Amino acid sequence: MSVLSDKEIRNIIQEKNAVYVEEGPELDLGLQLGPSSFDLRLGYEFGVLNTRKLELVDTKNMGSYKDFIKKEEHKKTDGVVIHPGEFILGGTIETVNVPDDLVARVEGRSSYGRLGIIIHATAGYIDPGFEGDITLEMQNLGNAPVKVYPEDRICQIVFEEMTGRAEKTYGEKHDTKYMGQEGATSSRLDREKR
Repeated sequence: MSVLSDKEIRNIIQEKNAVYVEEGPELDLGLQLGPSSFDLRLGYEFGVLNTRKLELVDTKNMGSYKDFIKKEEHKKTDGVVIHPGEFILGGTIETVNVPDDLVARVEGRSSYGRLGIIIHATAGYIDPGFEGDITLEMQNLGNAPVKVYPEDRICQIVFEEMTGRAEKTYGEKHDTKYMGQEGATSSRLDREKR
């Protein structure tokens, strides 16, 4: 597998609609396009789990989880504070549409990492054929609260070529749970075939 360059990323954005915005500030290729990645901006919706009321998250009974995760909207000027140890969900302004011969990875940006903010806990991999907003699993590993703002370039996406086209893309699988997701999408483990 090989990582796409800025020229190739620009081409798949312009020709294959690999990254686009449905609602919000338009893409700024001059600002967001790097040598081998494309910066994604933090959206306005956040998912915050009320751990003070939740006894535990039971992966075989996700009802309690859904009862205690609440959606919050934050304006660009307000931002949202992530306290030390806190874990919240965020979403991207951009919608990602991965062509069927590529995979993508979401990576944190070092400027946020140096503040202790990780952008994705474990789910940075995006299958060929996936289309939707990217849910960010953000946690503050630092010792001080950090305020992040919608519309900031908080992470980057890297596209990689596969050795061939996928036989079944993410959207063609029967058990896809996140195709077309919008905003900060909470866990859909309860929809998973076990």
